[in-house]
Amino acid sequence: MAVTASAKQAFLTQIERAHGPGLRRFLSARVRSAADVPDLVQEVFLRLLRVDNHESIRNPQAYLYTIASHVLHQHSLRRSAATEAVRFGDVVAEFGGTDDEDPAAQVEIEERFEALGRDLEEFSPNAYATLILHRCDGISLKEIGPRLGVSYTMVKRYLAQALTYCQRRLAAMDEGDL
Repeated sequence: MAVTASAKQAFLTQIERAHGPGLRRFLSARVRSAADVPDLVQEVFLRLLRVDNHESIRNPQAYLYTIASHVLHQHSLRRSAATEAVRFGDVVAEFGGTDDEDPAAQVEIEERFEALGRDLEEFSPNAYATLILHRCDGISLKEIGPRLGVSYTMVKRYLAQALTYCQRRLAAMDEGDL
């Protein structure tokens, strides 16, 4: 028997009313930044929404907290990956110091930047947009979120993704793999 959208909505509303405040406290106690909690709560409820047969859940509270634990684990993995991501200055330093007087070297660097930008834009348009808006246009990460229609947390992920991608591509360029 197929579950209707209104039945799912009623189930989620009931779960949110009964366990939403406790879920927020549970998540808040386990993350560094309180700003991440709304995104995590949203992810928990989105995963709960994906359950096809919610009537088969025997203990909705236990199921909700199990999902929350999985979301927290993935969040901590992403956070640690983002903190390991390179800074933009490190990526630029990959190009090496060149003599400002050497026009050929300057042209080569500009061509590499352009190729890197095209590759990044093709790989992830949102990561490219985040990098350009933040590093070139000086727009804060909090202001970029509404422009791209994503959360602040997602903007941070896009920036980390862009910087990591650039570093890897530059390393491959230096090794002659590209």
